[in-house]
Amino acid sequence: QECGIDFPELVVFDLDACLWDQEMFEMTAMPSSSVQGDLNGRGEGVIGVMSGRNKISLHTGSLLALQEHADGKYPGMKIALASSADTPFAEKVGRASLKMLEVLPGLTIWDMLRRDWDGEDVNQIGRQPPLSSNKAKSHFPRIRKITGIRYDKMLFFDDCNWGDHCGDVTNMFGVVSVRTPNGLQLKEFHHGLE
Repeated sequence: QECGIDFPELVVFDLDACLWDQEMFEMTAMPSSSVQGDLNGRGEGVIGVMSGRNKISLHTGSLLALQEHADGKYPGMKIALASSADTPFAEKVGRASLKMLEVLPGLTIWDMLRRDWDGEDVNQIGRQPPLSSNKAKSHFPRIRKITGIRYDKMLFFDDCNWGDHCGDVTNMFGVVSVRTPNGLQLKEFHHGLE
């Protein structure tokens, strides 16, 4: 706890247009090469991955939020993903990107997700059964069951540009949700934590 703030036990991020800047269903190829650059003053690392001609990169706010988490700024908090990637191929592109994009030099998003859960993959990515396009009906009940974390201890970020995932999850389970229509910004992340 910091300044009387009780941090969520679990922060769930949407991927497309929320955590990163691309829509996976628009990608034409499996990520094949990486783009090196400055990780917000924390050293050089993988700031982008190339899917054909498209570069997939974290939004600045996402990188900062993930770096704060990596630094242990929010004790007891874990992270997970809920993405309704349209096709099996879009899901594969997303998972490959997570294993390449770095939060800190040598620490990928995937490494961090696995570290939070002792190597288990709790993430719900895609819409192939048992998942669907409705995160409230499929993604969140599965995350709740796998993690054992109560809905009222979760925080969810989603761009909601294609549907009201935030509203659906909040109305069904009371999960605190924050819309990120322009991609996750650091002020939205901190607002959600508050």
